[in-house]
Amino acid sequence: MKIAIFQFSLFGINTYVVYDPATLCCAIIDPGMLGLQEEKAMTDFIGKNQLKVTHIINTHLHLDHAVGNNFLKDTYKVPILAHKDDEPLGERMQQQAYMFGINENFKGVEISDYLTDGEIIKIGDGELKVISVPGHSPGSVALYDKKDGFLIAGDALFKGSIGRTDLPGGNHTQLLSSIKDKLFTLPKNTVVYPGHGPATTIGDEMRLNPYLQ
Repeated sequence: MKIAIFQFSLFGINTYVVYDPATLCCAIIDPGMLGLQEEKAMTDFIGKNQLKVTHIINTHLHLDHAVGNNFLKDTYKVPILAHKDDEPLGERMQQQAYMFGINENFKGVEISDYLTDGEIIKIGDGELKVISVPGHSPGSVALYDKKDGFLIAGDALFKGSIGRTDLPGGNHTQLLSSIKDKLFTLPKNTVVYPGHGPATTIGDEMRLNPYLQ
């Protein structure tokens, strides 16, 4: 599958469109678009490339990763997928905004279907495997394309860093275990696309990430 990367303004969130070029089916992952300009950037890309949105997938439901869910659901009439353990975060979008000093009004995110560890999501002829990686949030997941050798890691693993665990529901010890026991078992050449910042590889983070030595 192919990947398009958008960086939106709310905390520099990376939103991904993963699509199968053969069928033109796609999933939008961590929809962080806020406001008309960012929403238009997404819909223009989908329209220009004649993609068919089949899923909206959330690695977790912190505000910056989830603010565009309701817009996409209303626009494309497709389900919102996330782990059940992050349901309270989806219900508290407005409270999350207030916590960061953001005064705009946000509607809660209602999960349509729950993601489960080991689940395979079909995107046309492509597949994403759900890997549960709690720690940054209780229901954090990563999404692994074995065939194409990439991982969308959400806020679990970054280039040279890891997700913060000082937000409600965070657990530092649990996050380290998730990374070492789940993500570091993937091939070392797996490309890691994080929720913020540049891409990296599993091998580089095993060798160089100071939080994981």
